[in-house]
Amino acid sequence: MSKGYSPALGFDWLSVWYDLAIKLTMPEGKFRNLLIDHLKPGAREYILEFGFGTGTNLCLAAKKSPQSQLIGLDIDPKIRKIAQKKLSKHKLEVPLELYEGGLFPFESNSFDKVYSCLVFHHLDKEAKLKSLGEIYRVLKPGGKLIIGDWGKPKSRIMRMAFYSVQLLDGFKTTSDNVNGLLPEFVIDSGFTNVEETDFINTKIGSFCFYKAIK
Repeated sequence: MSKGYSPALGFDWLSVWYDLAIKLTMPEGKFRNLLIDHLKPGAREYILEFGFGTGTNLCLAAKKSPQSQLIGLDIDPKIRKIAQKKLSKHKLEVPLELYEGGLFPFESNSFDKVYSCLVFHHLDKEAKLKSLGEIYRVLKPGGKLIIGDWGKPKSRIMRMAFYSVQLLDGFKTTSDNVNGLLPEFVIDSGFTNVEETDFINTKIGSFCFYKAIK
């Protein structure tokens, strides 16, 4: 595992329990469907999910827009095996690429859209900026970035709830999110029209949606 990255639940051996953890702590159907609604996958659009995890978002996007050209990118080979089984179960064929945390294995100006869900709070500041830079590179001019992740808490209760996430995933990587810095990092990476478009308060914090344009 490359420096600056951590497994889905903070520890490699917990990855098999990721889907269950999400179901128990978050309104999964609501936040995932909202993510795909914000993405608005279109026919023949070339779309990348950065950090495909167990493949749930790719399944939703593929079913919503069967003619979209979807591809996933992640760093965790164990999580890819889970995602491949899930896609096969739903009879969906989506390429799942692995990389080492550096350059994305794609040409510049390749994608119409890139989206990411519950990934950036696992990355330290350097890795966040590096990943955003690569997303910017592989997006076509005018391409859209959609992020769903933990953001600045909307209340004191949400701030207290988010400590549970920080204890599991680490304070170093999650502090930028809870301090509301993710949109600033997106701007610093060259994106325009950066805004928080929506949020959901969950049992463990405020889950926020962001969009930006290359």
